Amino acid sequence: MKRKFYLFFPIILLAVLIQGCQKKPPVTTEKEKTVKAGTVNLAIWCAAEDEELISQIINGFKAEYSSQDFNITYKPQSESSCTDALMADLENGADVFIFADDQLKTLVAAGALEPVENEEPVRKANLPESVLAASVNDTLYALPLTADNGYFLYYNKKYFPEKSIKSLDRMLDIAAQHGKKFSMEWSSGWYVYSFFGNTGLTVGLNDDGITNYCTWNSKKGKIKGIDVARSMARIAKHPGFTSTDDAGFLKGVKDNTIIAGVNGIWNAVALEKAWEKNFGAAKLPLYTCAGKQVQMASFSGYKLAGVNAYSEEKEWAAKLAGWITNEENQKLRFIMRGQGPSNINAAASKEVKSSPAITALLGQSEFSCLQRIGGNFWEPVVAFTEDILSNSQTDKSLQEKLDKMAQGIIAP
Repeated sequence: MKRKFYLFFPIILLAVLIQGCQKKPPVTTEKEKTVKAGTVNLAIWCAAEDEELISQIINGFKAEYSSQDFNITYKPQSESSCTDALMADLENGADVFIFADDQLKTLVAAGALEPVENEEPVRKANLPESVLAASVNDTLYALPLTADNGYFLYYNKKYFPEKSIKSLDRMLDIAAQHGKKFSMEWSSGWYVYSFFGNTGLTVGLNDDGITNYCTWNSKKGKIKGIDVARSMARIAKHPGFTSTDDAGFLKGVKDNTIIAGVNGIWNAVALEKAWEKNFGAAKLPLYTCAGKQVQMASFSGYKLAGVNAYSEEKEWAAKLAGWITNEENQKLRFIMRGQGPSNINAAASKEVKSSPAITALLGQSEFSCLQRIGGNFWEPVVAFTEDILSNSQTDKSLQEKLDKMAQGIIAP
C-alpha cells in the first residue's frame, strides 16, 4: 500500500504543477462582452431644455464604455407629446426617449415598450410611486427619471406670515388687501383637480384605458359636486384671485401684481430670482367647502426613460437608458435643471433636501395621486371653469354645468 501511494503522489503533484504553469484564460468583463464590431448608432429624444445636460450624460456614457465606438444623436422632443411623435413612425423613432408617465399605457398597448429586464434593482433604487408610475399590471416597462411633475404653493414671504399660507381664504384676503393677486390656472383640468381630489368625488380612467369615470356632479355624500362648484364660484369672484397660465403667472410675479400662486417645479428658479430672500414654497393650502376646511389635492407625475422595442440596438439602448437614470445623473439633473430625482439616494441628498420647491412638492405628495385620465377629460373641465369664471351662475345652473361636464368626461 505504501509503495503504491508514493508512486501515485508524484503523478498528482506533476499534474498540479503543470496546471499551475499553464496560462490562465483571460477574464472577460461585462463591458467587454457587450463590445460590438463597428459603430453603435443610438438616437435620444428629450426636452430642448435638456440639451446641455444630455450632452454631459452622453459624454460620461462614452467614457464608461470607451472600448465601444458610438454615434449618439440628440433630438429635442417635448415629453408631453413624445408618444404622438413616436406613434407617427415607431420603427424609425428614437432608441431612447423621455416621456411623461401618463403616456405609459398607450406606449405599452402599441408595443412600443417591452418589460424592463432585471427590474428588481430598479424597484429598490427608486421611490415606490415612481416605480408604480412606470408599471402596467405590476410589470415595469420604463425607468423612473424624475419625481417632480406636480404642483404646490409659491408665495412671497414679504406679504404672507407662515400661519397664513395654510388657508386659501386667508391668502386671498391678504392679496386683495395689498391690491395684488393669488394666481391659479383654471384653463387646465390638471389644476382644477385640486378642488375635487380630497372631497370623495372621483375621476379616473376605466379599465379599457380610454374612457373615464366621473362623480364630480354627484348629489350624494358629505361633500356634493355643487358644494365644490359653489366654492370655486366664490373664489372666482374674490378680488384677490386671478386665473392665468404659466406665462401670465411669471409676468405677474415679475411686475409684482401676483404675490402667490399654484404652479410647478419648472418655475422655481425664475421665482427665486424674482423674490430672492422672500421666496417661499409649501404644500397647497386648505379651502372652504360645504362649511369644512378641505386640503387641496394635486395630480402627481413622473418623467420616465423608455427603450424603443423596435430599436436595432436594444441592448445598448437599455444601457444608455440605465445610465441616464442612474443616481449620479439624477443628481446632475437636479443641479443643472432643478428637477427632483426619483432615485431614493439622490432624493435624500443634502442638495435636494435644501431646495424649498422640492420640499414643498414632497409635502404635497401626501395629498396627490397619479394622473390617469382619458383624453375626454380636458375640454369639458375647461368649459366648466370658463363658465365659473364668467360669474353668472345660480345653483340650478351650477348643477347643470356640473352634469354637462361629467357627461363630457365619461363620453366614449
